[in-house]
Amino acid sequence: MSNQSAGSKPKLFGLYTLVIVVAVFAVAMAYVEAAVVVYLRGLFYPDGFSLPLKVIPGRYIAVELFRELATMVMIATVAGLAGKRFWERFGYFLILFGVWDIFYYVWLAITLGWPVSLMDWDILFLIPLPWIGPVIAPVAISCGMIIAGYLIIRRFASGGYFRATWPAWILSLGATAIILSSFMGDTDATLRLQQPRPYHYGLLVAGLVLYGLAFVHAYLKSRPVSSSPQL
Repeated sequence: MSNQSAGSKPKLFGLYTLVIVVAVFAVAMAYVEAAVVVYLRGLFYPDGFSLPLKVIPGRYIAVELFRELATMVMIATVAGLAGKRFWERFGYFLILFGVWDIFYYVWLAITLGWPVSLMDWDILFLIPLPWIGPVIAPVAISCGMIIAGYLIIRRFASGGYFRATWPAWILSLGATAIILSSFMGDTDATLRLQQPRPYHYGLLVAGLVLYGLAFVHAYLKSRPVSSSPQL
């Protein structure tokens, strides 16, 4: 066995341990998030959540906006502590976000019996407009985030590096615009509190494909060698 192979095993063992730790944090934080939603739905949707949206007092909306921002800060903070380089931290951020988002729905299913299926609609985010769509959309995105994040941090643990390329940036920005339009494009449902139009699954698939192409291009262009740059 070469020295490089022998040295990589402890690094990978430490990687697995750290991934488990950050995943446990994400699962616990998802429960806190789900608990808040349980209380909110008890107040505003006592008969069960359904669309169209209901009018919520402005003070509650403000609290929700800052709660969402606080959630992102917590995820970014733990990712910053887990990684040593920018892209390594980004990989942990993807894992944390993906695990948190998936287990948020797992906890809601356990505590509320909702969602009944992945096709149920939900309010996904509030900034800058309410995002609405079926649960399967954020779950699919989160699965991709977890896979990409793990591959990034494993690359660093193996002595290599990861860095986004310009084509990857362009593809990612296009994917983000497409997916966000699928969530926020129905302004009648979000701003005028009307019944939403059918979700554009084609936009979701197109966005996921572009994200996948962006990651593959960046991953293949990032050399798996130990003499790597810091970013």
